[in-house]
This record gives sequence, C-alpha cells and structure tokens, in this order.
Amino acid sequence: MLNERQQEILNELTERYPVLEAVRGSILEAYQILEECYERGGKLLVAGNGGSCADAEHIVGELMKGFVKRRPLPDALKVRMCEADAEHGRQLADSLQGSLMAIALNGHPGLSTAFANDVDADMIYAQQLSGYGVAGDVFLGISTSGNSKNVDYAVTVAKAKGLKVIGLTGKDGGKLGRRSDTAIIVPEMETFKIQELHLPIYHALCLLLEEHFFIS
Repeated sequence: MLNERQQEILNELTERYPVLEAVRGSILEAYQILEECYERGGKLLVAGNGGSCADAEHIVGELMKGFVKRRPLPDALKVRMCEADAEHGRQLADSLQGSLMAIALNGHPGLSTAFANDVDADMIYAQQLSGYGVAGDVFLGISTSGNSKNVDYAVTVAKAKGLKVIGLTGKDGGKLGRRSDTAIIVPEMETFKIQELHLPIYHALCLLLEEHFFIS
C-alpha cells in the first residue's frame, strides 16, 4: 500500500508522461516486488546491453546512495565507526549514506572478459546470476526488444535459483515480457523512444523505494 507521498510520485510520473498510464499497474507491481525483496534483506541484480547497460549502472547509482534524500546512517553504526577509527570515524559517519543493495552485472570487465574468452559471451550475465543470486533477490532485465539472448539466459538462471524477475522492455515485450514475473512494456516501438521512457520509470521506482526505506 503506497503512502501519500508515494502516490504523489506515481501520479506525477503519469502526469508528466501520460503514455505511461498504460503501464501504471506494472510499475506498481514491480515496486511491490522490490519493496518485499529489500524488506527481507535481499538485493537487486540488474543487466542490459548498450543504452540499457548504462541504465543498469544508473539505477545502481540511485539505490546505493542518497537520491533525493540525505539517508543518514543509523546512530548505532555511526557510534561503531567512531569507535573503530578515532581519526576518521566521525567524518565517515557523517558523510556515508544509507544504501539499498544493487549490483549492475555489466560492471565487472575482468570477470566478463574472462568468461567470454573461456566459455561463451552470451552466458556472462547467467554466470553472474549463478554466483551472486540467492532466493529472495530480484533480477531486473532491461532490453528494448525483450529478446536479448544474454538477458534471457540470465532470466533462466534467476528462475532456477528462486529470484523474482522484473522486465523493463518495449515493443511487444519479447521473451522478457513473457517470462518475467512482472514486465513493464512501454508503448513504443523504436529503441530510442523506448529508452526515453525507461528512465522516468526507473527513477520513479527508486524514488518510491527511497520514500519507503528512508525517513529523511
């Protein structure tokens, strides 16, 4: 159940981008999956190619540090930092911010190039899902067509390991749209137009999560 501020965030999204009213329900479902994941101490694993690769990194940046809120650390952790380091503990305690754990799978070039060289480049994300993913986590696959082979392989591993799968796609949704627990399929056909709608959607999801998990 969204609180008043969260309702405002979702309403503002569809007011600014009326075309997204058609996927409002899917956005809400995706948020609820993410909220439940983080409530249980899970993490988000994100992957895409090209512009969607950049989007994956962007999402992680919004979740792992303050987005629109300051996100101060818990007082007990601040105290332990000061006890651990008399010289720098206070500065760290006052500067570091609360995080929602998220990993962009495309951000590991050493592992990725090794696996591509030794095994199969199309299976890199699947290998990372196999290593990082645990039941209760969420895999967010981003593909404008919904048919990216490496993302599809990752979906298979995610399902096998008990992760929920959210798809962020366009056109007819492709394989990703059909296989995801929840798919946000934006109503556009051209790649750049799909990507232009993906950004406000994932910004809204990050805002909704921040509003729920961080008071100030």
